[in-house]
Amino acid sequence: MYYNNIIETIGNTPLVKLNNVSAHLKPTILAKVEYFNPGNSIKDRMALKMLDDAERQGKLRPGGTIIESTSGNTGMGLALAAAVKGYRCIFTMADKQSQAKIDILRAVGAEVIVCPTNVPSEDPRSYYSVANRLEKEIPNSMYMNQYDNMSNTQAHIETTGPEIWEQTEGKITHFVAGMGTCGTISGVSSYLKSQNPDIQVIGIDVFGSVFQKLHRTGEFDEAEIYPYLTEGIGEDIIPDNCNMELVDHIIKVSDKDAALMARKLSRAEGIFAGWSCGSAVHGALEYAKQLSKDDMMVVILPDHGTRYLGKIFNDNWMSDHNFLDKDAQLTAGEIIEVKSSKTPLVTMKLEDPLGDALKIMRTQGISQIPVLSNGDIVGSLKENRVLGAILDDPSLKDAPVRNAMSDPLPFVLPSTRIDVLSKMINKDNPAVLVSMKDGALDIITQYDLINILAM
Repeated sequence: MYYNNIIETIGNTPLVKLNNVSAHLKPTILAKVEYFNPGNSIKDRMALKMLDDAERQGKLRPGGTIIESTSGNTGMGLALAAAVKGYRCIFTMADKQSQAKIDILRAVGAEVIVCPTNVPSEDPRSYYSVANRLEKEIPNSMYMNQYDNMSNTQAHIETTGPEIWEQTEGKITHFVAGMGTCGTISGVSSYLKSQNPDIQVIGIDVFGSVFQKLHRTGEFDEAEIYPYLTEGIGEDIIPDNCNMELVDHIIKVSDKDAALMARKLSRAEGIFAGWSCGSAVHGALEYAKQLSKDDMMVVILPDHGTRYLGKIFNDNWMSDHNFLDKDAQLTAGEIIEVKSSKTPLVTMKLEDPLGDALKIMRTQGISQIPVLSNGDIVGSLKENRVLGAILDDPSLKDAPVRNAMSDPLPFVLPSTRIDVLSKMINKDNPAVLVSMKDGALDIITQYDLINILAM
């Protein structure tokens, strides 16, 4: 089997269970991983739907020009479809969007016009206004206008919603999605609630956007609007695709919390997703604290982390924006530098007596010792195993340490961050060895981690 073109591969994305970031919670939490679409985002779905509907309605003729105001992902979806169908693309983008998004759109043949972010939507310089102007100036062109084009919502009624219902076998109880154009949340909610009206829909907003207060009070409050950094969610306008009657709750998530959760997803779950994905998961986990083991929550992850390599996945950028906590930036080398114990690493040889190992552990207050053979680390001694062996058979005091030896402790580099160390050090693996730049070895134990975080 083969596909006739790339746009035939849009949809049918996987549903993946979150395990580590949600380990403290009762419900089943599933991620709809939309970066499996060919353009690496959920926007491929509605981009194709908008284009197909425009062709069917005669609004766009062969050889025409597609115009769109985009944060990047819708543009990518339209550009892929345009490449297959033979259209020209011009996209307007706000200057807060990552350079990676701009470069990607240009790489697939689109023309990109960057507009100022911090101007009202009606300002002639805004990316909405520029797109409107271009449509009037260019013959046989169409401003797709994902915000007010109802094909956006319809795409998710026809595809995303039914996929989620089928993949969960109708067991879904809660649906979570970011709110930007609102096509995703309105379309999926419309379909899911048609199948089961009791399904709760939770929208994710960002501080600086109008959606949460609008939902709570019905008031469009301009005082709620101020600059924010998160890309792909939040608005200072009310799109036609926004149907508040289909949303049960809205949670605001900060730029920082969203960025940190996106980074955590990649390290804890192996899901390399984008910034607003972090917003959705952070909000979902907060809401899920009140749910039971019988609940099943589905969270939309709209796009891929490669869009944000120069931002949230760049430590310097994160530090410049005060998004990284001091403790979260600590490395193994820095922990070694501030350790309370500055004594050289204690080691033993394969033929040393177990009794000597136990004596060293007791007198020096250590719980694990690396074991050497011809200068190489070949194993480790752990206090509980050594003590248990001697209690079972006191004559083993004179036996070589090989008789109670465990596997070698894992090695890490001085640059290894504390969040990685904390996963490696556990009850089964009480310490790691650090291979320092000068060739020396040092050790970091669970006690060292606790001590450094308590400073």
